[in-house]
Formats: sequence, structure tokens, C-alpha cells
Amino acid sequence: MSDDSQIYVPPSFVALFIPAGRIKPTASREHIAERHDLCEDLAQMLLETAQTQRWSLGITTDDTLERIARGLPSSGLDLSDAETGWVMTRLAELLGPGD
Repeated sequence: MSDDSQIYVPPSFVALFIPAGRIKPTASREHIAERHDLCEDLAQMLLETAQTQRWSLGITTDDTLERIARGLPSSGLDLSDAETGWVMTRLAELLGPGD
């Protein structure tokens, strides 16, 4: 990936690859961009499921997010805990207020 790449990776995601006390990521720009694409796509894909659960089960957004978060480890996507947290935060943003 060149330095002039137009792929935007938000600072909140890049931060997942910066250890405490450091200022630079420990992974390459390419790796971070690939992982971001996976996590963003996953959050977008989970949006419809979350909306359906929230409506059909009559549960709160927090309950919906909790249910989905419990299922992510079995997704086979090999997400780190930090990536899982980011996906859930992004999904919450996409869902918006609904309670």
C-alpha cells in the first residue's frame, strides 16, 4: 500500500495496534488496513441482525449488543479482544439510539 492510499483507517482503530507508552503502531499499514476492512465489514453486516433482534425480541440496544458480543468469539474470524471491542463500538454507533 502506498503512502498516497485513499483508504481511511480511523485513529480509534489504529490505536488498537499501539502499545501503551508507544506512539507508533506495531503492525504494518497494510495489515492494519486489512484488519480494519474486516472489522468495518463485520460491523456493517451485523447491523441488520442487531436491528432485527432489537425489534423482534423487544430488547434494548445494550442487550442486543451483549448478545452479539457473546457470539463473536465463535465466528471463526480470529478477532483480537481489542478488535472485538472496536466492532461492538462501531456497531453501537451504526445502531444509534433506539431505546
